Amino acid sequence: MALDGTPGSGMRALLDKQKAAHLRDGIPSIAKRTEWLDKSIDLLATHGSALNDAMCADFGHRSKDQSNLTDIAGSIGALKHAKAHLAKWMKADKRKVEFPLGLLGSKAEVQYQPKGVIGVISPWNFPVNLTFTPLAGVFAAGNRAMIKPSEFTEATSDLMRDLIAKYYSPEECVVITGGPDVGAEFTKLPFDHLIFTGATSVAKHVMRAAADNLVPLTLELGGKSPVILGRSADMQKAASRIMAGKTLNAGQICLAPDYAFVPKEKTQEFVGAATRAVETMYPSGLKDNDDYTSVVNQRHYDRIMGYLDDARAKGGQVIEINPKGENFAQQPHHKIAPHIIVDPTDDMKVMQDEIFGPILPVKSYGDTKDALAYINAHDRPLGLYYFGEDAAEKDLVLNNTTSGGVTVNDVIFHVAQEDLPFGGVGPSGMGSYHGRDGFMEFSHKKAIYTQTGNDILAMMRPPYGDTYRKQVKGRMKK
Repeated sequence: MALDGTPGSGMRALLDKQKAAHLRDGIPSIAKRTEWLDKSIDLLATHGSALNDAMCADFGHRSKDQSNLTDIAGSIGALKHAKAHLAKWMKADKRKVEFPLGLLGSKAEVQYQPKGVIGVISPWNFPVNLTFTPLAGVFAAGNRAMIKPSEFTEATSDLMRDLIAKYYSPEECVVITGGPDVGAEFTKLPFDHLIFTGATSVAKHVMRAAADNLVPLTLELGGKSPVILGRSADMQKAASRIMAGKTLNAGQICLAPDYAFVPKEKTQEFVGAATRAVETMYPSGLKDNDDYTSVVNQRHYDRIMGYLDDARAKGGQVIEINPKGENFAQQPHHKIAPHIIVDPTDDMKVMQDEIFGPILPVKSYGDTKDALAYINAHDRPLGLYYFGEDAAEKDLVLNNTTSGGVTVNDVIFHVAQEDLPFGGVGPSGMGSYHGRDGFMEFSHKKAIYTQTGNDILAMMRPPYGDTYRKQVKGRMKK
């Protein structure tokens, strides 16, 4: 079933239909959950090329090799991981019973029950991955799903809507397309859980809307993920890995390195290393290079270029990394060459907003503690990255900062580990998913206690006597 611009009443009817099916059919078997996962795997494997074409059209240009890795293979990997571990995850978790009830035959366990219908609001930057990776946990936990993808990637959203309608019944999974008005109505629905991936500013509205129905939330947001290069870091290796993360999807990644702290005596060395890294990755240039992705639309192009104009106007040293000296003013799409801003000031917009583009501010530092103080004075980020071989310094950084996740000696890679939870903290998000953590996030943890048949508990009921008082007194001892 495909819906476009559905009014709130139509979406509510769909939700009611899925909830009724959930109650009618009961808790899905492992076979049914595996079937749902297999359908998504087959959809992606069969139609990956068409989805890549749609993403490329939506971005103006998007590297199909990149899309195959991040959106198609990455999603299939998450779905396969859930399928492989599903039987283990579904097992009830036995818990201890208070003494002496366990000796008398009492039992306690936690069963993982599907919540019901999960709402999924997916963003434009990885439109396929950030739809299907949450679905791995949603389906594994035995839930049904309603999906609202971004209107910015219209061709991809429309194709996902049509494909999911071919693979799933409307009672199982459905995609609803439309603009912000549809999105706003979607957030008001009384889901059993809602996962939103997107901007922190929008998340505040989502949270307010969900509050009216007390809908539990998973918020995957972003923020300014910092990099700290220690003095023991291999500067060229670090710069190559940082710039690979910064140029992937043209920096349009919630976990992209947003700014880097570099030892003040090594700042120019880092700039040179970063320049060489870009030249190595894109030897033929950037403008017509199929490996280099465009900024998604004019609005975001203007926003990113505005950061550069603002930095220049405020006296910033702005370095364009443009190996072939290409003229980016003459292009059919919205490509922007990577830029470095050396020692930006805090009044620059590039240091106030999440960049979400191929700009890397580089801040010089003397003492590691000064870098940590700066990070801790700002919102807790989704990711944090440390480069170096100094174990004591690494521990100092990790133990004195709070972030959603960390990658050591690289950037972004922690999100690719299915057995690690992915999520933010505070303004960068709440809740986490991926792997077993996704299964747990979309499950209700039902506590079940089975009482002993022994009537020794009669002494715990009135009329209270000496035996009862002795028992209670024993529990009150230090």
